[in-house]
Amino acid sequence: MTAGTEPTAADLAAIEAEWPLIEAELAVLDAQIRMLAAAGGPSPLDWRRLRRAEHQVLTARLRLTPATVKNAPGPAAAGVA
Repeated sequence: MTAGTEPTAADLAAIEAEWPLIEAELAVLDAQIRMLAAAGGPSPLDWRRLRRAEHQVLTARLRLTPATVKNAPGPAAAGVA
């Protein structure tokens, strides 16, 4: 996509495919901000919220990985270890 143009259908599809990861990373950021702003330090609930958000990031990345690896150039795409 170049400056001053609208996103193509492919651009929008790529964003849509990556949206769960983007949303999960925003949840991690939100949890970290809450922990930093917590009066008296983070509570057990704050730590749980952070762990859950980090788990969501890992899950989203795993869902995207097979598609990424199949399209990647190099030995990984050919199945060479």
